[in-house]
Amino acid sequence: MRIAVGQINSTVGDLAGNRGRMTEAARRAAAEGAEIVIFPELSLTGYPPLDLVENPAFLERTAGELERLGRETADLDLAIICGYVDKTGEGDGTRALNRAAVFEQGRVTFRQTKMLLPNYDVFDEVRYFQPAECQALCEIRGRKVALTICEDAWNDGPLWGRRLYPRDPVEELAQRGASMLVIINASPYQMGKRQLRRKLFSATAARYGMAVIYVNLVGGNDQLVFDGSSFVMDRRGRVIAAARSFCEDLVVVDIDGNPPEKVEPLTEEDEAVYDALVLGTRDYARKCGFRRVLLGLSGGIDSSLTAAVAVDAVGRENVTGVAMPGPYSPADSLGDAKALAENLGIRFEVAPISGIYETFVTRLEQVMGGEASGIARENLQARLRGVTLMALSNQTGAIVLTTGNKSELAVGYCTLYGDMCGGLAVISDVPKTLVYRLSRVANRRHEGAIPENVFEKAPSAELRPGQKDTDSLPSYDVLDNILSGYVESCWTAQQIAAAHGYPVELVGSVLRMVDRSEFKRQQAAPGLKVTSKAFGMGRRFPIAQGFSE
Repeated sequence: MRIAVGQINSTVGDLAGNRGRMTEAARRAAAEGAEIVIFPELSLTGYPPLDLVENPAFLERTAGELERLGRETADLDLAIICGYVDKTGEGDGTRALNRAAVFEQGRVTFRQTKMLLPNYDVFDEVRYFQPAECQALCEIRGRKVALTICEDAWNDGPLWGRRLYPRDPVEELAQRGASMLVIINASPYQMGKRQLRRKLFSATAARYGMAVIYVNLVGGNDQLVFDGSSFVMDRRGRVIAAARSFCEDLVVVDIDGNPPEKVEPLTEEDEAVYDALVLGTRDYARKCGFRRVLLGLSGGIDSSLTAAVAVDAVGRENVTGVAMPGPYSPADSLGDAKALAENLGIRFEVAPISGIYETFVTRLEQVMGGEASGIARENLQARLRGVTLMALSNQTGAIVLTTGNKSELAVGYCTLYGDMCGGLAVISDVPKTLVYRLSRVANRRHEGAIPENVFEKAPSAELRPGQKDTDSLPSYDVLDNILSGYVESCWTAQQIAAAHGYPVELVGSVLRMVDRSEFKRQQAAPGLKVTSKAFGMGRRFPIAQGFSE
């Protein structure tokens, strides 16, 4: 049987556009001799649709576009599987169904409802969907197919060491005689997840003796980046075909034919993270209606990496870098920013803030009746830069990209309405130590665009004479270890200290900074998730609360 993997980039709510992408891909699949084309989870509606599913008009239009997909592909000699949101049929307006539909000759011949609804990290499906009480085998071209939707296939007891849910849809369908497992997915990217998927489903294929077709969404939707990385495995769990990561793809393979000698391996993880940031930035700008971006260029490593990502996302002709030197900015920082801009080929502007800063301080001190504090002076510089960028955004229509990393955001080493101003926080889930590695990736792709001096100089906010980040924080290699243990693994201070040999007092001081900074993070621009636990929709903590590690 010739199977087509239709790895498409759906936009949430663009029902007609998503239907058009599937129609086009289905025609290409048919032209290549495919007997079945498979699209991802909620490919018609986009993922995650969130509270759109509570709008009756959204559900009605989804049903209409699903029918139109059938009409537009009725002349094709192939079956089509797509994901969509359906009404419950109960008439009370409560929750919807996460479903897959099978089309043949323009008619829906089978529907499957998702049974296992994830309710952790970025997932909130229990809020929106009713689970299936039971599932059935689907027969397509004489094959008994176990058709599952994402989480339905992840309840692998041997891999996790325990069952995540009481029921296992794959096991149940396999026991009824399924010969092929189809999994449609909206599985967001995070570091290491591409390898985990292959490990999980290789074991599944071998355990049940079924070919596995794993089809994943690709593209950026708000804070989530979907990597695609779809694949087809034979009954022994060997990958016989794979779609590319981080781009749309259509792969046609004969699951009964001889497996290829070699399938292109997955890219190295730092390269994948960089690609995820590029795709997330491109789609956030495109899907929100922005063509151009602008950002502050300080001459530091964070803004340098963000600028390189922006160039790859929207094109150098659509990127503007703005240097805003202040009273404590070293001359080499302006030189590094200018060199970076020239190397990347982006527009570069200089908007000094020293004059307006001095005027502002004078007026403030008159109001306060005394000398402005150090923190007030530092934050004022950051906020003047934020005001400058937002004014340029209003003037040009470009979206501002913030340049703060995860390490800084975690401990509040950032200024509200200052360096946090912007529409997208590109690297807010990238720890500082990873920023340096990704910057090396950027330099391989852009022929050393980031000057070597940027890698070598000590990180600094440059808001007071001789300032270094280590004046306020541990070194970033230490800080990132502590943050990983606390934010991603929920370890206690004692566990983190024991794991790394750090003083428990040091660890405790960092954890207190994390807890006290929640109010900042909840006012931050949305960021792109690349680690197992990102600030934002996947980590929900109260601001006013009394618990502390």
